[in-house]
Order: sequence, then structure tokens, then C-alpha cells
Amino acid sequence: MLRAPAPRGKRMKTPAVLLLSLFLVVLSGCATLGVDYEEPTVMVTSFRSLSSDDMAPAFEIGLRIINPNPTELALDGIVYTVSLQGAEVIKGVGRDFPVIPGYSQQDVTLTANVQLLAGLRLFAGLVRSKPDAIEYEFEAKLDLAGFYPSIYVSETGQLDLSPTRPQ
Repeated sequence: MLRAPAPRGKRMKTPAVLLLSLFLVVLSGCATLGVDYEEPTVMVTSFRSLSSDDMAPAFEIGLRIINPNPTELALDGIVYTVSLQGAEVIKGVGRDFPVIPGYSQQDVTLTANVQLLAGLRLFAGLVRSKPDAIEYEFEAKLDLAGFYPSIYVSETGQLDLSPTRPQ
């Protein structure tokens, strides 16, 4: 049994129109990134111990985020880890951060708790070896709102444990 060819009408054009519309939306979304978009800078500004009612100690991590672009920067969230002596002892997330206007900077504070077992192993190792310094690594992923790519940050250094001597 032979069938008649499908009529050429609005139904045949609808998928093509939808595809073209989708292409234009994606293209305009990419255009909002702009060729002059510069990746924001993130710096660790502080790392201090907080008093805690739990057995696990708590820390406050300060970040300074610099937005070098004319458009505002909205953060959906931050995922971060802190490793000491190669052991991942702190892992956390944060959200509800202020919008950073264009050509400005904003300080952001993260509150983190130590993973108890990893912290105990690290502490036991430090008591045995009594180092003068501890190696640290801070890694974070900042999720940006809209079509902007996530920002990955990694900072390493040493925390000096040697006692200060009076001069």
C-alpha cells in the first residue's frame, strides 16, 4: 500500500524554526560572556580557629574575590577542601553570598569543621614528628550564576609552628 507524501505546511517548518531559535538563544548566551571577560581573582586572606562546642574544631576561612569585569558577579555556591600535610581534613560548601558589583572586590567568609578521624590521624602524626611547619593546600570551586564558567582556585603554603623567640 502506497502512502501519499506528507503535505508541506507549517508542521514541516516547526522543527526547523525551533532548532534555529535554540541556536540563536545559545549564540546570544555565549555573546554575554564577551571577549573582554576576565576571570575573577580569588585569594585566601585568613585562616583562623573558632571556638566550637563539638569535639571537632571549627575554622573560619576568609576569601577576597576581585571582579575585574564591568558586569556584576553572582556566586551560586562554593565547594572547598583544605589539606594539611597531604591529608584532606576539611571539606565544605557555602552559598548565599553577596553579589559582587563590576570593578570591585568582596570579602567572603567560609565556616568549616574538621573531619574528625582525619584530624585525629593528623594530630597524632604531628605529635610524633613535631614539625616546625605544616604544608597546607586550599582548593575551591566557585560556581557562578548564568553562563559563566566555574572558577577553580588552588593555594598552597606552609603554616609556621616554630615558637616565636623574644629578641
